[in-house]
Amino acid sequence: MFANAQGSPEPTWFKSSYSGANTTECVEAAFLLPQVLIRDSKRPTAACLLVSAEAWTSFLSKTSHLTKPTRIA
Repeated sequence: MFANAQGSPEPTWFKSSYSGANTTECVEAAFLLPQVLIRDSKRPTAACLLVSAEAWTSFLSKTSHLTKPTRIA
């Protein structure tokens, strides 16, 4: 069991702002300070990746300049 920053027993998940409302191709994250949970939005009950908040911040800063990928048919 995890606790989020507000003390709730369940993590509060959020999707990237790049994720469209109807898409299932994204990851979700939940802050469990000092760590961050990451999961596949298509498989919310599958195993999660747990990283430090520092690693998550570093990942975001190093990828924030990338453009939104486009699907090639």
